[in-house]
Amino acid sequence: MQTENLIGPEKVMDVRPIPCSVKHGLIIQAWLELPVNDHFILLNDHDPVPLYYQFSAQWPGTFTWEHLAKGPEEFRVKITKLKPTAVPDSTPSCCAGH
Repeated sequence: MQTENLIGPEKVMDVRPIPCSVKHGLIIQAWLELPVNDHFILLNDHDPVPLYYQFSAQWPGTFTWEHLAKGPEEFRVKITKLKPTAVPDSTPSCCAGH
């Protein structure tokens, strides 16, 4: 799936309708494809804390993670790419039970 079609107007990536089995992989792919100093706003139906920990483990110091809205219905996180990144060997696709 092409990630450029997932980021809509105003740089919002609405992942609420995306099946959990592929959600993390698509978010990560979209972030990896971002130019340095660019961002998108992740819109989800739960707080993407497991994804934050995955980013922190795989790409420390290469991103910022700013909560813009914290529920209860919507969670919005602005994810900015600070430095060039390497593509991981594999990308888990789970949502930690969500």
